[in-house]
This record gives sequence, structure tokens and C-alpha cells, in this order.
Amino acid sequence: MLPFLDSISTHMDYKGQKLAEQIFQGIILVSAVIGFIYGFITEQFGWTVYIVLAGFAVSCLLTLPPWPMYRRNPLKWQSVQSEISAPEMILKEKPVENTKKSKKHK
Repeated sequence: MLPFLDSISTHMDYKGQKLAEQIFQGIILVSAVIGFIYGFITEQFGWTVYIVLAGFAVSCLLTLPPWPMYRRNPLKWQSVQSEISAPEMILKEKPVENTKKSKKHK
């Protein structure tokens, strides 16, 4: 449909996810405290809501898109292993021993 959309990277690594979560929570917390204080001083609860919603919008803008700062630690994938047939796989597996001793109740 729109070929330029395919060129946009949409992934984020694990450390980037953690960073995004911390930024999101920090902005929400700061905006809630500022909103509460400002709303308390002006005695207008509406301003508290507006400031918290503005903090939410800013945090969404900073954390939802996969910015390059969230992709600094890519995962190192293992190389592809050759396929082995089912009988060879069975021979390579170790037998599992039952380590629990059954107790008979009388």
C-alpha cells in the first residue's frame, strides 16, 4: 500500500523496553505531582487532569515509537543448526530417570 511504511523499523530490544517503561513511569509521576500541586494551589481539579493528560501525551510521544535510543542493544541470535532425523534425535536424548520415590499409603 505505502512502500515507505515498510522501511520504518518497528522493533525494540529488551533494554530499550525497560528504558521506555522507566521514562513513561517517570513522566507520568512527575506530571501527576505537578498537576496535583498546581490544582491544589488554584483550587481547580480540572487543571490537575489537564496536566496529567499532557504528561501522558508527552510520555506516549517519547516511548511508543521505536526511537533509535531503544535499539542500542540488539539480540545476538544463534546460527541455524543442521536438521537431524527423528531416529538420530531419539538416540541422542538421555533417558530421564524418575528421582521421586513413590510412597504407598496404607
